[in-house]
Amino acid sequence: MDDLRILHRTLDLCLKVGEVLLSSGAGAADVVATMRALARALGVRHTQVDVTFTSLTMSVQQAPDEPPVVQFRAVTQREIDYEDLTRVDHLVRDVVAGDVDLEGARTQLAQIVSSGHARPRWAASLGWGVMCAGVGLQLGGSLIVVVVALLAAICIDRLQLLMTRRRLPGFYQQVAGGVVATVLAALGTRLAEPWVHLNASLVVTANIIMLLAGIGFMGAIQDALSGFFVTGGARILEAVLATAGIITGVSGGLSLCAAVGIEIPSLTLPRLDLAGVTSVGVGGGIAAAAFAFASYAPLRTLLPVGVLGGLALAATEAMDEAGFGRTFAVGLSAFAIGLFGYTVGRRFRVPPLVVVVSAVVPLLPGLSIYRGLFLLGQDGGRLAAEGLLAMVTAASIAIALASGVILGEYVAQPVMR
Repeated sequence: MDDLRILHRTLDLCLKVGEVLLSSGAGAADVVATMRALARALGVRHTQVDVTFTSLTMSVQQAPDEPPVVQFRAVTQREIDYEDLTRVDHLVRDVVAGDVDLEGARTQLAQIVSSGHARPRWAASLGWGVMCAGVGLQLGGSLIVVVVALLAAICIDRLQLLMTRRRLPGFYQQVAGGVVATVLAALGTRLAEPWVHLNASLVVTANIIMLLAGIGFMGAIQDALSGFFVTGGARILEAVLATAGIITGVSGGLSLCAAVGIEIPSLTLPRLDLAGVTSVGVGGGIAAAAFAFASYAPLRTLLPVGVLGGLALAATEAMDEAGFGRTFAVGLSAFAIGLFGYTVGRRFRVPPLVVVVSAVVPLLPGLSIYRGLFLLGQDGGRLAAEGLLAMVTAASIAIALASGVILGEYVAQPVMR
């Protein structure tokens, strides 16, 4: 009886650990490997783990003539929380090393998931604002663009937090974020018009990248590539719906602004030179580090994440200007992020997911999405072909990002060994 009780408590611990990993965006293959390694370290072998998008199942059959013991856990909360993810990763490492027993692990895990964050929630909102300010800088925006992007991002985050507490689905939160970003950018342009020119398009683009940052492209593509097609398909559908919400919100915001007579001018970007590439890299580094800060990543990771994200974006822009093509340049930079992100994660004792997801944020295709939406609504639809091409480019960039990062991680693992 005591053995059966210990078995149940072990499976329960593994399922709770898997829930934290899955809800934070980890791939299904990583979740399965972690749960099985944890069970093996606690003396439970030959376990079977089944992962879907919304549930985890773990079973073990101790003898051929005994019924299997099966436990199930639903995954209902999905929030980017790199602090809990890092602490759980350290806990699993301690258990596997034999430094923590079953009861100690259960106690520590309960403390992790119930203790909240050392960083207040308003600091996370400020982090989202700084992230959008960094994106505005990397797009070549002026000081007024950076300030308006920062304020709009904080407003969007607080609105989405309120909608989350009201338990509204994520699709409607993305729609609301897109509308708020567009309307605030248009109002800022009108209010600042007597004194200074405000490129509202850059503000909208910065906020689109903020909304894209929380979408689990990496986990979706990783699940599909590693054979977890059900989970991968569900995650891809979630990412498509979230992106569709952004597109709907921004498109509705543009139509609303046009209806009330506050039109946003067409997007113009400066030609990049060496100084421009440097500015792009600095802005990208700020955006990557601020995203990590807003996601509660440990403070020791902010500098390496910022450096990696800034260098990757500067390299992408340099290759794009040299004629390599945007998608190829993004894919190559994402491969480098995956390759070095795995190494940086081990060096700073955080899961590689914390490093790579934060570092790819400046490369997200917010500019292509906005350009496509703008062209689709221009001149009565006569530029629809160019708009559709921009949207296809955005999709190809997203796929290149995810697949490049994952390939880099696969290459990095045997190299490190």
